[in-house]
Amino acid sequence: MDKVTVIIRCRNEENYIGFAIQSVIDHFQEPEIIILDNNSTDDSMKIVSLFDRYDIKIYSINKNYTPGKSLNFGVRKASNNTILILSAHAQITNVDFNQVSEDLKNNVAVFGQQNPIYKGKKITKRYIWSHFHNEREQNMFSGIENRYFLHNAFCFYKKETLIKYPFNEILSGKEDRYWAIDRRDSMENYLYDGTLACNHFYTSNGATWKGLG
Repeated sequence: MDKVTVIIRCRNEENYIGFAIQSVIDHFQEPEIIILDNNSTDDSMKIVSLFDRYDIKIYSINKNYTPGKSLNFGVRKASNNTILILSAHAQITNVDFNQVSEDLKNNVAVFGQQNPIYKGKKITKRYIWSHFHNEREQNMFSGIENRYFLHNAFCFYKKETLIKYPFNEILSGKEDRYWAIDRRDSMENYLYDGTLACNHFYTSNGATWKGLG
């Protein structure tokens, strides 16, 4: 079976990046982890260094940063053909890598469920979180956003796919949604699998948490 490269973008995530990295180590065999640091000024990188016995590479992405530009850089640095993009404030709780590998044969991306955690408490899935149910759904469409819905906090791809179809490097956000729209315009499929799950921790600056408290 292919091994996985996990790409984690980070900016001042000292409270949670250790949880993210440990969950990767707990769920995958000999993962390669690529940290893309966007000028963190807290202890995020010190915490990353605690995992020095593992295959972790750190790159500073400080100049003209955009999510798409950062991710495309990480993809090019990946050694493995299966890539997981994981939020620095997400903690994997369940994943079947065999199933993901099978699903990626017929889908350009596979993303999983996010359970919002506020101060340690699981909160009601409102707004964006209402998309994350327990079933499998192909080509998820968001009635809230009125567009195809894909989320890069916990999403698998093949490297060859992202080399062929890189993320938009101009956008300041939502690069995942626009990528999904482009893939559907090309009649390609992606998959949501609710059995894949992670905890998504509250961050005061997180765009997906605005107004959720």
